[in-house]
Amino acid sequence: MNKKLKTIIMVAVLAIAFYGIYSTGLIDTLKDFDEFQKLIEDAGSLGYVIYILIFIAAAVFSLPASVITISGGIVFGPVLGAILALAGATAGAIAAFLVSRYIARDFIVDKFGKNAIFKKIESGVEKNGKDFLILTRLVPVFPYNIQNYAYGVTNIELATYSIITLITMAPGAFVYAYMAGEIAQNGITTGFFVKLLLAGVVLFGVSQIPKIFAKKKGIDMDPVNNK
Repeated sequence: MNKKLKTIIMVAVLAIAFYGIYSTGLIDTLKDFDEFQKLIEDAGSLGYVIYILIFIAAAVFSLPASVITISGGIVFGPVLGAILALAGATAGAIAAFLVSRYIARDFIVDKFGKNAIFKKIESGVEKNGKDFLILTRLVPVFPYNIQNYAYGVTNIELATYSIITLITMAPGAFVYAYMAGEIAQNGITTGFFVKLLLAGVVLFGVSQIPKIFAKKKGIDMDPVNNK
């Protein structure tokens, strides 16, 4: 099977899968917090699996993921919801990476290879290796969904990508899911505001460290600067 035919088939498979997701109303459900929460709660013990699968679908097809993270904290509780949100976000990022590398690589390179973000990530990995991945995960100067596909066409190893993605996505996933779960269980209390303040300090600190590191190493993360 020649490369062009393989690309056409793989893109067609993804298009059919997307149509299947769209026809079930999942996209509209993700936009409606109450509907999404009801979907997970009605699934019972299968809710864990469905939650992870929805996260994977959202990453692969670039669907909104914020409501999924928040719903995890509300439906499953602050701690379990945060863990599931991180697991789902990581699984989704890996799935999109694999699609980019092994299924739709040629299509993505042909259509988006000249995109400023794709070019910046490719050159960043070539010059700085895994350091660039760490920085762009901690400081989201590039949209996460685009990152997943862009890194798939670089030479970065899957294991490296997976481990770094898991670690660097943990702060955000835990904060959003945990805070949502706290509100659902205890309401807006003084304790909640204290935790929210601490979470804000943590996220701010996490965002500043890589900026300092990038400046020290001379790593340019400006997506429009391709020197």
